[in-house]
Amino acid sequence: MALHDTAGPDVTANQSLNTKDLRRVLGSSLMGSIIEYYDFILYATAAALVFDKVFFSNLSPAVALFASFGTLAVGYVARPLGGIIFGHYGDIIGRKKMLVISMLMMGFATIAIGLLPTTEQIGIAAPVILVMLRFIQGISVGGEWGGATLMALEHAPASKRGFAAAFANAGGPAGGLLATLVVSLVSSLTGDQFLVWGWRIPFLLSAVLILVGMVVRLKVAETPVFQALESKAADKQKKQKTPLLKVITGYPRLVIITLIASLGFYTMQGILTSWGVSVAVGEGVDRSFVLNIKGVAAVVTIAACFAAARLSDRFGRRAVLAVGGVAGALWAFPALQLMHSGNPWDFALAVIVGNGLIQGILAGPIGAYISEQFPPEVRYTGASLAYQGAATLGAGFTPMIATGLVVLGGGGYGLVGIFWVAILVLGLVAVLMSREGADSQQAKMQLRSRQKQNA
Repeated sequence: MALHDTAGPDVTANQSLNTKDLRRVLGSSLMGSIIEYYDFILYATAAALVFDKVFFSNLSPAVALFASFGTLAVGYVARPLGGIIFGHYGDIIGRKKMLVISMLMMGFATIAIGLLPTTEQIGIAAPVILVMLRFIQGISVGGEWGGATLMALEHAPASKRGFAAAFANAGGPAGGLLATLVVSLVSSLTGDQFLVWGWRIPFLLSAVLILVGMVVRLKVAETPVFQALESKAADKQKKQKTPLLKVITGYPRLVIITLIASLGFYTMQGILTSWGVSVAVGEGVDRSFVLNIKGVAAVVTIAACFAAARLSDRFGRRAVLAVGGVAGALWAFPALQLMHSGNPWDFALAVIVGNGLIQGILAGPIGAYISEQFPPEVRYTGASLAYQGAATLGAGFTPMIATGLVVLGGGGYGLVGIFWVAILVLGLVAVLMSREGADSQQAKMQLRSRQKQNA
């Protein structure tokens, strides 16, 4: 099958990202993603440390933790639905409008969680409402990634689109870092009261972040690629009435391949930053230390993400993703052994290398890699469906799967390691089966052209 031109028109003649408009676009994508993922990952931290004791206190500790991770999974189940809904309208009426709506939805759900009474206060209604609010979070973040990625990618010149798209992906670890630091600080300040009321503070602080994010996001213009599509489509509503149907009937292979290619990234996240946190705390590692190390790992992830994205503009998305996939598979069993040792610094090494360096390598090119596989008129829908599907299957269910595999393995982590390696190998195969995106090919041709001119 010939590689179709997924790049769309290169409407940015200036090959620099260092212009006022592009700085605003990239800053908006980064800040918006930080805020959305602060809210989303804050829940994951609370699910590992708080919710089993606050909303499932009537269950045994093991069952309560499993139930808490179950509510975490609900958000990931909702993410593909969010990607479909926001992708549909994002491909029809524009990327910007959908990003504004997704941020408002996330802010509402997160603040409501911070105000939610406990099970002791209102009974079974508490976990039921918690699940509903987590579902809204999932819908919101499912629409955020595709829009934020395309806002950056479609504004940028072809030779810089990998690096530009990384601003949206870097928002994930940056939001996780912010959430971790806030939880760690509040935990230290509130002490024994953290499980009583202190845990609510990080959720309520989301109101301030949402306000700042809305101000920034409203100032950004719609992407040039979408504007070009609008100007060419006189009968736009008819032509783009069902982007999802177009993706399913026209590009099913691309959806499956890009979904599988993204699974390794999210599986590592689920094992290292959700399940791994509960393992470390259960082995006696101090809670504050665990949270601080997660913060350090997030800093490493951000740096690795941008470096890997820059390399993908030069050497291609597939090459960088392949390096990350091999490294992730090789790190599986060493990381699991380190996490179970009960030594704080062993846990630190496992998370900084796995969640920080390796996951950063995978995160850097993934936004551009997925987006470039789809044509502009269905790009929001196609990219969101694949990426959010991977989020659901990877990060959403991995903590529950890992917990179940430990029980099945009689308390050992061997089955978890096999599962980890298998997912990374599948992702590597998917990457090798796919083709380099048109944007990346164009970028490499431009680079070679400039090198010849300078020779």
